[in-house]
Amino acid sequence: MQMQESTETDNTKMFNKLFYELEDCDEEEQKVKIEEMNEIIDGMNKDEFKYIYTVVLFDKMDKMIEEKKLNFGNAILLLKYIGCWKILKFIWAFGIDKTSLNKRFKKLITDEKKKNEVKNEKFLTDLCGCCLLHRGWLSSKFLSICVPCLLKVKLNKDESKESQKDVEIALLALSNIPGYHIIEKELCLNEIKEIVQYHQEHHNLTRLAYQSAWQFLMYEFEYEEDLEGVIVNELHFIKEASTEMEELSNSVDLKRKEEGKGERKVKEMKEELILKRWLKILEVFFSCCKLWSEEYVELIGSIVQMFRASRDNYPYTNRLCLYSLGKVSENRNVKIDHLMNIGAIDLFLEEILQPTLNDIVAYESFSFFINVSKKLKENTDDEKEKGKRKEVEMKLFEKMEEEGYEEIITNFYETIDFLNEKHHDYISLDIFDFFADV
Repeated sequence: MQMQESTETDNTKMFNKLFYELEDCDEEEQKVKIEEMNEIIDGMNKDEFKYIYTVVLFDKMDKMIEEKKLNFGNAILLLKYIGCWKILKFIWAFGIDKTSLNKRFKKLITDEKKKNEVKNEKFLTDLCGCCLLHRGWLSSKFLSICVPCLLKVKLNKDESKESQKDVEIALLALSNIPGYHIIEKELCLNEIKEIVQYHQEHHNLTRLAYQSAWQFLMYEFEYEEDLEGVIVNELHFIKEASTEMEELSNSVDLKRKEEGKGERKVKEMKEELILKRWLKILEVFFSCCKLWSEEYVELIGSIVQMFRASRDNYPYTNRLCLYSLGKVSENRNVKIDHLMNIGAIDLFLEEILQPTLNDIVAYESFSFFINVSKKLKENTDDEKEKGKRKEVEMKLFEKMEEEGYEEIITNFYETIDFLNEKHHDYISLDIFDFFADV
């Protein structure tokens, strides 16, 4: 049973105990306690994290800084770690916008930027990174300061562990900028291209840093379609995404039994979270891409395999695979035979024929077949394409005949009504025409 957000646990009690002890410690003692707090965060679930991630925490931290009871460098150390895990654990919570701490950071960034003499770049980078990790104060003016500042971190080619961590946090912070914030390409495109290309040649980034660089670029692609040539042809996204996801899925072992999860190492858990982040940017990519090559088929096939592997033990990863495949079926450049050959059609048929069906899976499955129906009905003079469509229809018929599709269709009506109400959306009744025609 899931814990309620208002419930304390041993983890949250220990975190809060250490936090309130900080004001009675010197700088070095604070650093030791913050390292302990970070270890506790590593073991928290989402509900525990939400319990400690509050306005109270940020305002108390600001008061401790004001009263010089908390070293500012240590405060940044804690804020960066909390912000990183907030992003990696996909926790949707308020930012620091309404807190006194955010006002302090805003003033410090503005004051630092106004200085005529040489600025403390590390200090400014840390401030900007903290704000973006927590998504506080994302005005256009603010982004015009912080994006170039964080991208400068890549100029340091030092491959020490500390430098790699600085780069990782900077890129993770940039990846947390929502796609609807349009950033001028002059501010970032050349730099982010250089980061990706340098890593492809020298392998200088961590897995998370590399994925974050792609995510930052991909969220801009969502609103800048002319970036597709850069992403596909210059930076070889399909090949890179396929390689990264294959290596990550092998590391995570998606078929592992549930009972082993409690003892997983932090490193392995982090790799699972990075894998989820790749799936989220693939969803964006397939929503927007217009170019097409056979490489795409191989990548989509790997998502199908990942869906099957994650079905039993990794429900959220499984759902992200489902969303990506849904976007694939919407893409006009994806043909019926592509969906058949990679096993996507078989996969969704298997899902809707399950005796118990999760409503999200049901909704996405029906939406998938509506898209298949549209592809089957598209006008074409290409006899080869017509032959492929006929082949797909026959395979669908054979599959559904085996499973007793007439009874399934009869049960669809009640299911569709429920899903439309649940998702505040509308699944067209054309879905019945599709299955009936088959």
